Amino acid sequence: MMRIVAPLCAACLFAPLLIAPVSIFAGARAAEPIKIGLGAQLSGQLASSGKANQLAEEIWVEDVMAKGGLLGRPVTMIHYDDQSNPGLIPGIYTKLIDVDKVDLLIAEGTNFLAPAMPVVIERQRLIMALLALAVNDRFHYSRYFQSAPWGPHGKLELSRAYFEIAKSLSPAAQTVALVGADAEFSANLLEGARANVKQNGLKLVYDGTYPPNTVDYSSIVRGIQAAKPDLVYVASYPVDTVGMVRAAREANLKTMMFGGGMVGTQYASTKTQLAETLNGVISYEFYVPEPTLDFPGIAAFLQKYQARAREEGVDPLGFYQPPFTYAAMQVLEQAVTATGSLDDAKLADYIHANAFKTIVGEIRFDSQGEWTEPRVLGVQLQNIKGNGLEQFTKPGTQVVLYPPAYKSGALQYPYGK
Repeated sequence: MMRIVAPLCAACLFAPLLIAPVSIFAGARAAEPIKIGLGAQLSGQLASSGKANQLAEEIWVEDVMAKGGLLGRPVTMIHYDDQSNPGLIPGIYTKLIDVDKVDLLIAEGTNFLAPAMPVVIERQRLIMALLALAVNDRFHYSRYFQSAPWGPHGKLELSRAYFEIAKSLSPAAQTVALVGADAEFSANLLEGARANVKQNGLKLVYDGTYPPNTVDYSSIVRGIQAAKPDLVYVASYPVDTVGMVRAAREANLKTMMFGGGMVGTQYASTKTQLAETLNGVISYEFYVPEPTLDFPGIAAFLQKYQARAREEGVDPLGFYQPPFTYAAMQVLEQAVTATGSLDDAKLADYIHANAFKTIVGEIRFDSQGEWTEPRVLGVQLQNIKGNGLEQFTKPGTQVVLYPPAYKSGALQYPYGK
């Protein structure tokens, strides 16, 4: 395997790559490497996610190389650090395609995939996206695929679990408060939440956004409390997730359910930082270590990932994105192997037409490149004691409430009891 990581900025867009070679499988040494390229958040606000994804990709490459490579050739990952700045993305993907001439393309995150799409579409390249919400709703591009389990109606599906869980409340919920960051991902969540509010015949009593750089959330929570909602749905990023949870606890927020679309509750750093204040919070997940989600291969992957995560300074649990990053690479691997080709058109046709066995279960893609069957989990944090990380590796602290097929416990309410 060879890993290439290049810092990128507007002034050094076409600077020479910084190459850090590691071991290459001896049987594939003489062959030309298959190059897989992406812009990655390796620094800046979203570096924790980018580095965790990078580790998952490295584990996949090592596993492929142990089997003799891909099509008998070694595999090289080319990462450019986008510094968590979407403005650098068009230049990165132009360079990957036109200069580096990569064989396969990956992209990370909703806010970073959208600016890459015009470049990808113009050059008719296949793109495998990691954790991108509803991006292809705008482009309808047939060579787009994404690994997160949103399903065909991502905006609606991400908040569906929260409102499905709410149906079990007694007395029944009547009113809802919606609040979230003024940013694209949160805006998508809130759009879907409004649709779910309408579908469920609920009354919206608060609907607000806040700037992404907000530091004091107490006034926001007081405004929500004044509306006296039965349900509070929050669409937040990691920093504001911490702020909203703390403000809700400090204000002794009274509501039946709190949470919903909170990015950050999935990460070890947020879990240990908030600790017991997370009890009762509901959020979305893709995977948690509950017995109902024991897919073939996922335990072995997490064992490898967790053994290296601490020394590499990435999320030590790795439940949220890394398994789905690895699964995305498995999809590409299986498609390339089955077709015997790196041709974008052939690969796209094959991926649309076939199912893939991955460590997160079987995946099929629809015409938009989304999972045909959604599997966004509605999870409640329960039974947290102190800030020890080990408790989150065991069943019982991240209880699956939705979908019914994966349910592993019962809802605890009202929030703050």
